[in-house]
Amino acid sequence: MKELADGLGTTARVYEALRADILAGRIAPGSRLGFAALVERYECSVGALREALQRLSEQALVTAEPKRGFRVMDVSPEDLRDLTEARCEIEVLALRYAVTYGDLGWEADAVAAHHRLERTPTFCAEDPARFNDDWVTAHAAFHQTLLDGCRNSRILATATALRDSAELYRQWSAPQHDRSRDIAAEHKAILDACVERHAELACELLAAHIQRTTDALLSSVGS
Repeated sequence: MKELADGLGTTARVYEALRADILAGRIAPGSRLGFAALVERYECSVGALREALQRLSEQALVTAEPKRGFRVMDVSPEDLRDLTEARCEIEVLALRYAVTYGDLGWEADAVAAHHRLERTPTFCAEDPARFNDDWVTAHAAFHQTLLDGCRNSRILATATALRDSAELYRQWSAPQHDRSRDIAAEHKAILDACVERHAELACELLAAHIQRTTDALLSSVGS
C-alpha cells in the first residue's frame, strides 16, 4: 500500500509541476514533450510522467499523437475563436449559477482573491514583455474563485478546463497586451456585480472581459 501511495504522490507532483510550467508558458505551446528530458526535469519515473500526461490530455492542455508521444496544445486564431465562444457560453453560465447560489463564504473568498490580484504587479520587473508569474497565479485564482460558487459540478469542471486552455493564450498575448486597457477596473466591476448579486450584469461584464482579450489578440496577429 505504501508503494501505491508513493506512486500516486509522485504522479500528482509531476502533474502539478508540468501543468504549472505549461500554463506559465515555461514550456511553449506546440512543444513536443520528450520523455527522457521530462523524466530528468521532474525526477520521476516514465510511468508517473505518462499518467500525468494522460491527465493533462483529458484537460486539453496536451495532445497525444499516435506513435509520436505528446505535445503541448498548439495555439491558433481559429482555436482561440472556438475557445472564446465556448467560454462565453459555459464560463458565463457557471458565473450565473455562482452569483445566484453562492453563499457568504464564496463572496468573502472572491473579495479576498480580488484583493490579492489588485495588489500584485501585472508584468515581470525583469522582463516587462512577460506577465508576472505571481499575477498569473492571482489572476487565475480570482476568476476560479468566482466560478467556485457554482453548485453544478459538471458545468464548473467544464468551465475550469476552458479557463486552463485560455491560460496558454494569455501567455501568448503578453507581448501584444494593450497597456492602455484598464483590466483592474474590469475585474473590480465584475466583482462588484457578483457581490451585489446582479447576475445579468456580472455575466455581461465577464463575457465582455473574455471577448475583449480575444479581439485584441486577434487584431495583433492580423486575423
